Amino acid sequence: MKISEYFFYTSKEAPASAEIASHKLMLQAGFVAQSSSGIYTWLPLGLKVLNKVANIIRDEQAKQGIIEILMPTIQSANLWLESNRYDSYGAELLRFKDRRGQEMLYGPTNEEMMTDIFRKYVKTYKDLPKIIHHIQWKFRDEIRPRFGVMRGREFLMEDAYSFDLSFEEAKRTYDKIFKMYIKIFKRMGLTPIPVQADSGAIGGNMSHEFQILADTGESTLYYDKEILNITDENDFLKIKDLYAVTDEKYDPAQAKGKVLSSSRGIEVGHIFYFGTKYTESMHAKVIGKDGNSLYPFMGSYGIGVSRLVGAIIEAFHDEKGMIWPIPVAPFDVALIELASKSDEVQAFTEELYSDLMNNNIDVIYDDRKNVSNGSKFNDMDLIGIPFQIIIGNKYATDKTVEVKVRKTGERIDFNSKEALLKYLSSELNKN
Repeated sequence: MKISEYFFYTSKEAPASAEIASHKLMLQAGFVAQSSSGIYTWLPLGLKVLNKVANIIRDEQAKQGIIEILMPTIQSANLWLESNRYDSYGAELLRFKDRRGQEMLYGPTNEEMMTDIFRKYVKTYKDLPKIIHHIQWKFRDEIRPRFGVMRGREFLMEDAYSFDLSFEEAKRTYDKIFKMYIKIFKRMGLTPIPVQADSGAIGGNMSHEFQILADTGESTLYYDKEILNITDENDFLKIKDLYAVTDEKYDPAQAKGKVLSSSRGIEVGHIFYFGTKYTESMHAKVIGKDGNSLYPFMGSYGIGVSRLVGAIIEAFHDEKGMIWPIPVAPFDVALIELASKSDEVQAFTEELYSDLMNNNIDVIYDDRKNVSNGSKFNDMDLIGIPFQIIIGNKYATDKTVEVKVRKTGERIDFNSKEALLKYLSSELNKN
């Protein structure tokens, strides 16, 4: 994609109202535009990241046989009256009436709707277990929306719901999704710490909150150092048995004798087991193996997709801008053509642009003619593309192309286009 043909608008400074790095940088780099309090338009660069995050989640869900559907954003209040949550959820629930006078709400979560779908279709134990998920926009009328997409009113969320015949089977499902969440976050280049958590308004008695490490995190985490050493997917479930809590749950007596680390963290996911809380209140029964009716055991599992975009920036940025991990970067490579009077430089840059695309390397080509070299460098550092290819006078004099690695600042010279393409393909395929 050429910048001259793209929707690309950056600014030198972030709005003074932005308080944290992700909020400042997303506005400054043109990833989002504020529409109203706590509500944002996702501009092309931000939307590319949002979709990459969502697609990693989709991919891992599909590998586990979890079925995707899409539920509506607007729900009938009648479902929430059945579950006894309509009045208890609080002022964050946006309630309204449609033109027929029916009580409606903008969904903040989907336990009721999913249970309603389940009871309409699933009638026998032979159809269990079932795990169903979707990725959908939610709305919670936060009293003080702040920190950009980190705590907005409208947000994109992945939520999954499981139905099992027994507690033992529900526990196996819970553990399966626990492992899957660890893998999802690691695929994005993050370090997830699952901590003991409360169930809150969702209800339940077994719950973990997934935090990622970031210096600007909202919570202080205390966790067993061994968590960081478990990198084999087969061992991810062992993490669940290791000590990890947020500061409000930290108990020196429980932590005694453990080698703990302390870091700041940001919550990006939450999983709950709540048994028959919703199937009973909403009369969602199936016929069991013995011919008697029973209430399936449920779990609920959520990842804040839009929140994750902000959290990744909080974890990976510097004074110049964002530093995207390769799997979620808006582009793989930024191709920067410096001001040059050489027709050869311009011709080679166009040729390399085509070669990068032909090698399935997602490239943004800064072909702007009325922008200084310094502004080009600043913009590419700001948007945080993993690799910058710089073509200018070095190529004109000795056919050298420079690559800058955004994460480390390392600069590498290449005198061969083939060697350059091989290097980039190798680095990108590591992820």
